[in-house]
Amino acid sequence: MAATTTLRVGVVQFAPKIGKVQANIAKARELCNGLTPRCVDLLCFPEMIFTGYMFPDATSISPYLEHPKTGPTCTFCAELARRLECYVAAGFPERLMWDSSTTGGVAHRPPAIGFNTAVLYSPTGEPLTLYRKSNLFETDLSWATPGSGFTVLDLPPPLGRTTIAICNDLNVHQPAVWDSLEDGPYELARHCMREGTKLLVLLNAWLKARDDEEEEETSGSDGEAPGTEEGEGAHDVDDDDDDDDGLEPNWKTLNWWAHRLRPTWAHHSTTEQENDDQQTVCQINGSGSKDLVVIACNRVGDEGGKTFVGSSAALMMRRGSGRPKLLHAMGEREENIGIWSIPMRL
Repeated sequence: MAATTTLRVGVVQFAPKIGKVQANIAKARELCNGLTPRCVDLLCFPEMIFTGYMFPDATSISPYLEHPKTGPTCTFCAELARRLECYVAAGFPERLMWDSSTTGGVAHRPPAIGFNTAVLYSPTGEPLTLYRKSNLFETDLSWATPGSGFTVLDLPPPLGRTTIAICNDLNVHQPAVWDSLEDGPYELARHCMREGTKLLVLLNAWLKARDDEEEEETSGSDGEAPGTEEGEGAHDVDDDDDDDDGLEPNWKTLNWWAHRLRPTWAHHSTTEQENDDQQTVCQINGSGSKDLVVIACNRVGDEGGKTFVGSSAALMMRRGSGRPKLLHAMGEREENIGIWSIPMRL
């Protein structure tokens, strides 16, 4: 039987105010005040959490673009990593350090002035990596240029081989179209499988779909899982996402995230999957090999007429099991820190 260890993860979910960087950092610091050194191995903050996300154009976001290492997000993360002696990941808008008229391969858009970036700090407060969002969402296109693609980090246990991605990276990379459950494309899932990723960290600013929109971050054409077999229609398990206290996760969003990672948990033959009415995301059970732990850290709140869906979660994807396994989840409007212990195979 394979040896296991425990990964302790902290997921910080709250509603920042757009453009109020220092106030948002103060709120994050307050939420983290109760954490003690070495109480977690990894602490996660969402995409662009301290600046806010829904900037309408390059001019509006320009004052908030940050320099790596010296900007407010990186300074705070380094300080927190040293205090807690843990890894800290967070998203921020990075200032482009050279003049650029490139469109990053995206036609009919203005010159880029930055990257949508995630940073990871070590327990000693040293920067380990800058990952730049590959699959830009429509809000990013007015100011950001895509990064160079997914990577993987070899980190000490309990983290292991780790991939960091940002929000819309989980969706189909345009101009591709998700038209087959079997074939995808599943860009992020295939990367994780190819590279032997054990831990996938998703830093999100994921929006809640309105009733007349597709259930995904974009309002594009592939909001429903295609096909008629395993995972049809994402097996919606709870259409009443507007619970009174906001402490229930948005099940449609969790199911969508799981379906976009389908190759990491699907049966090798889709005909082996029973077509029933059970929820796609279910409680963990059993054991197996080739596990992928997914940490999705999302934000809440409203900006620019849009609502962020929260529902930060930890999931276990076991190759060939036929179902993703929900380990932990936060509410759709919950502002808090989730502290989760997750079994990891060595």
